[in-house]
Amino acid sequence: MKYTTLPNTDIKISKICLGTMTWGNQNTEEEAHAQMDMAFEKGVNFFDTAELYPVPATAETQGRTSTYLGNWLKKTGHRKNIVVGSKIAGPGDYTAHISTLGFSPEGINNAIDKELERLQTDYIDLYQLHWPERQTNMFGERDYNHNASDPWQDNFNAILHTLDACIKAGKIRNVGISNEKAWGAMRYLEESKTHNLPRMCTIQNAYSLLNRVFEGDMAEVSIRENIGLLAYSPMAFGVLSGKYINGTAADDARLKLFPRFARYSSEQATEATAQYLQLAEAHNMSLAQMALAFVSQRPFITANIIGATNLKQLEENINSIHVDIDTELMAKINAIHAKIPNPAP
Repeated sequence: MKYTTLPNTDIKISKICLGTMTWGNQNTEEEAHAQMDMAFEKGVNFFDTAELYPVPATAETQGRTSTYLGNWLKKTGHRKNIVVGSKIAGPGDYTAHISTLGFSPEGINNAIDKELERLQTDYIDLYQLHWPERQTNMFGERDYNHNASDPWQDNFNAILHTLDACIKAGKIRNVGISNEKAWGAMRYLEESKTHNLPRMCTIQNAYSLLNRVFEGDMAEVSIRENIGLLAYSPMAFGVLSGKYINGTAADDARLKLFPRFARYSSEQATEATAQYLQLAEAHNMSLAQMALAFVSQRPFITANIIGATNLKQLEENINSIHVDIDTELMAKINAIHAKIPNPAP
């Protein structure tokens, strides 16, 4: 395994982070524990969950993923060896079954207390805001269209004060953002500097061969401000395994079970995937290995959040950390990107 640290901390983390979004829906607790066992044995010490999980989000399954993780931590006694990241869900109809309090002090404190109980721990190493409260372009929206009637009020300072109190109470240790844009990231950093408040150390956004939107404004923010990217969906919901193009996807594959998750399945994304598949095969590697190695080696990456529904997938995904994307291969990847840029924003 390769390791780094959470930016602006001395917390050592694996460059591969174990994502957990399928546990409690596509995966049983027994399967989740087997995944954690394998990941831990291979040197992965960074696990990411959320109060929302598993996805698709429902009231019946909400929080189940973190409960599985908490049970494993208690069973194995590995809490001190694992860096745990979690997230508070943003507001919206999609999350009304969780809370309608948003990022208010009451909302944040309630969310943390419930997550601590599910995780059976006294603290969360990295606590993230799952997405902004304000209306902005995210989750497949390419461009920003301003809504003058958005009722949101600037509350960056208030949120950081609440998180500061939670850090001082020992409930969380560090904070981060997710599905955020450059403006939001810089506003949080500005408030931190100006008012001596906790600093967002990471941003968890989608990033893959099919979605390199982060390389716009956010890449510069990430590098110059030292706010590391935790890349989610590096396999684009499994599309970048090539199994859907090759017709080898099992019946329990994510997009067969949940076809509405079509973010990475447009005509342009499918064409780009076909070209990346051909390129990977020409270089004697699987598309999954190339896709994950590409993400892991980017200069703004703090950790690559991989996920799997079986141990064979998990092993290949973890082992991608040892695959090298040389200058020649990177140039060919960039040539495809130039022809079909960001087909799945």
